Amino acid sequence: MVDDDPDVRDYAVAVLENRGYRVLSAEDGLDALSVLKRERSIDLLFTDVVMPRLNGFELAARAREAAPLLKVLFTSGYATDLSAADRLLKKPYLPQQLCGEIASMFPIDR
Repeated sequence: MVDDDPDVRDYAVAVLENRGYRVLSAEDGLDALSVLKRERSIDLLFTDVVMPRLNGFELAARAREAAPLLKVLFTSGYATDLSAADRLLKKPYLPQQLCGEIASMFPIDR
């Protein structure tokens, strides 16, 4: 979970951990790249779009260079110009919206 607003970041981490997800967090894109280099078993990058130093789009592009199959969920209260292949969760979001979006990205094989 990457967000430069500590309150938003803490909220998302708490929601996801309460649903049983293992969550790593970073305060911006550059810090997130360091986490991604250390932790090779990350399945999803959940990132804010508007951040200092490295925005969410730049972060996703660099993260996908190292892990092309990495799933990315963007969040923003501002940006809406994503390609059809990318997912955007608009802020503010409710816990069930966040968890539902993530669950839809990882369908269970039946």
